[in-house]
Amino acid sequence: MLRTLDRYVIREAIVPFALALLVFTFILQIPPVMEVAEKLIAKGVDWRTIGRIMATLLPQALGITIPMATLVGLLVALGKLSSDRETVALQACGVSMFRLVRPVALVALLAWAATSWVMIWALPNANQAYREIVYGIVTARAENEVRPRVFFEDFPNLVLYVRDLPPDGRGWQDVFLADARKPSEPEVFLAERGHLVLDRENRRVDLVLQRGARHRAPAGAPDKYEVQRFETMTLGLDPEAVFPRGGLQPGENEMTIPQLRAEAAARVAAGVSPHRPVMAMQRKFSIPVACLVFGLLGLGLGVTTRRDGKQSSFAVAIGVIFVYYVLLYTSEALAKGQWIPAWVAMWVPNLVLGAAGLVLLVWRARFAELGAGITLPLPRLRRPAHPPAGVTLTRGAGPAAPPPKPPALVIRVPRVHVPGPRVLDGYVIRFYLRVFALAFVGMLGIFYIATFIDLSDKLFKGQTTGAAILRFFWYSTPQYVYFVLPIAALLAALITVGLLTKSSELIVMKACGVSLYRATLPIMAFAAALSLVLFALAETVLADANRQAQALRHVIRGGSPRTFDVLNRQWVAGRDGSLYHYAFFDPRREELSGLSIYRFPARGWRLASRSFTNHAAFRDGRWQGDAGWERTFDRRGAVTSYKTAERTEPRLEPAEYFKTEQPDAERMSYRQLRHYIGELQTSGFNTVPYAVSLQRKLSFPFVTIIMTLIAVPFAVTTGRHGALYGIGAGIVLAIVYWLVISVFAAIGTAGLVPPALAAWAPNLLFGAGAAYLLLTVRT
Repeated sequence: MLRTLDRYVIREAIVPFALALLVFTFILQIPPVMEVAEKLIAKGVDWRTIGRIMATLLPQALGITIPMATLVGLLVALGKLSSDRETVALQACGVSMFRLVRPVALVALLAWAATSWVMIWALPNANQAYREIVYGIVTARAENEVRPRVFFEDFPNLVLYVRDLPPDGRGWQDVFLADARKPSEPEVFLAERGHLVLDRENRRVDLVLQRGARHRAPAGAPDKYEVQRFETMTLGLDPEAVFPRGGLQPGENEMTIPQLRAEAAARVAAGVSPHRPVMAMQRKFSIPVACLVFGLLGLGLGVTTRRDGKQSSFAVAIGVIFVYYVLLYTSEALAKGQWIPAWVAMWVPNLVLGAAGLVLLVWRARFAELGAGITLPLPRLRRPAHPPAGVTLTRGAGPAAPPPKPPALVIRVPRVHVPGPRVLDGYVIRFYLRVFALAFVGMLGIFYIATFIDLSDKLFKGQTTGAAILRFFWYSTPQYVYFVLPIAALLAALITVGLLTKSSELIVMKACGVSLYRATLPIMAFAAALSLVLFALAETVLADANRQAQALRHVIRGGSPRTFDVLNRQWVAGRDGSLYHYAFFDPRREELSGLSIYRFPARGWRLASRSFTNHAAFRDGRWQGDAGWERTFDRRGAVTSYKTAERTEPRLEPAEYFKTEQPDAERMSYRQLRHYIGELQTSGFNTVPYAVSLQRKLSFPFVTIIMTLIAVPFAVTTGRHGALYGIGAGIVLAIVYWLVISVFAAIGTAGLVPPALAAWAPNLLFGAGAAYLLLTVRT
């Protein structure tokens, strides 16, 4: 039977638990929504399939966020009891801290049951369903991964380059393919059209080229050159580059407990260490038990004498969660190094933090018992020796004489000093900045924890180093900040205005003649400053940092270094459409080695000339090369001339051109992208996707202003319910806004709406909603 105290504690924990679960799950789902969903919509994947993919990703997030939300919910609930001095009142009434164990244990047990269901049943099924859905999408739409005018190098020893996409959207147009699978006979293919043919059942991938020519130059024999025309050419490709590795076979995260036991037994029989399936099986039980450990820690950390216990709960929870996962993956590394048994590794964090929580709880209880004996002196009630003035005491039956009339009551009201605008602005902005900093740091920490969880397996397997992980964190931070800043601004505005409303301070401001618009002016000014920060971030460090982070993630995941950097890339497209291939570029000396130049005519798609230079250096404003050769071709592809020279002067862009990144909307500033779009338009290429990206570079930074405009009147309306309701409302608004951004971006990329409308529609819709709320709220 639940007592009143039990129901009260549980009620206080439910709302922060639900909001924390929503916050953490949404933050972990931002990358899939921004990356996966938008690309799928642009490729024409139906909404039902996209919804299924997003649903299958939820259990993976819930397995992490339910224990986190449990800790936050208990810390906020117990912190509220402490800040309101309710725990002091309970102790004064003789209620021990151990009495609070029952409601806390009930919340933790419910979270344990939910997490157990997710880890044991929902997660394996959802992961397997995700693999099946993505398998079908990838195999059906692999050719859409090739973007126009971007070198595609995912096929081993192949470089694919297409100039444009056909109007019907099927395959590619103007295809260039460099095939180095036979180093002794490198080949180059040019074709007017190309597409992929996929056979899922037989795991076969064929590249079909139509109406083109094959150029073959045997290595070591520059005087020998072959050109072969074809109507259709079929090349077999490596299926591992297209089909997901492992096919539809379940991995460890997709296996059930019986399957993991069978896998462990099979490895033992084969003489292989079974630590991986053993740890995967133990993880299904240890993570749910973490809810109980967090409940114990929540009780020990939540009951405090600090008045700001409720406000600091979020930061304390993030710190505890980070320590838990550091211990988890450190023990996993020890198990892989055979320092501890595999079945013990997953339980080390629970044992360490559980013991710490138990010690903290006992210490808190003893501290409370020592303070229970303190007595407060109360004044004794004595009978007055003389009656108050104006009161006559009589004996006998006669009536008492009426007292004289009291003097008139005069109340002197002191003059109220209303603070000036600067004092008011300072008060509001200080409160706002405290909330903003807490939200920003907390959500940034969640990104770091999630990233560490995602990549730590490679670290503990010895496939990468701690320095590589730290470098990835460093280069990923600008993107995390780009995601977190708008959400932190939204939450800070909602909580600040909501608390001012709840404490009636906003009413006092209005009574003193300060309108809602004037009171929230510093918040709006800070939101505008954040918009400038977002734009400056995108124009300076974001593009380069994303490139470095993407390359590092690819290497950490086991891939070979991609040609993102000027030091290791080998293919560059010239301004006039020529293609340059070189073995190495020295940016300090401005020298190229092994340089090949492919030139094309102004009309049609064929090879006009091909030249090679062993070594070229940029001196006195032009390139100077040593021994090389050059071939020219006629309309039918036949060789018309072949020239060799001991000294050459290659015609190509200056050295600075090779020191910069190749055109890519994600790695260009607004000015660079606008100039690149102009070049594409003059050449007659499809620029719609680039135009959408260009407009988004302008529209997205305004998200902080739009979100703040909505948050202010919304917080005034819901502020009476407290800050937690503001957090929940903010997360819902952020979810809707991100979905609208992804949908309109995909629609604009597909050419269904103008690029400007696709990029600015979310701001227009939410701005109209903000204007309506501002005009209808009482100011």
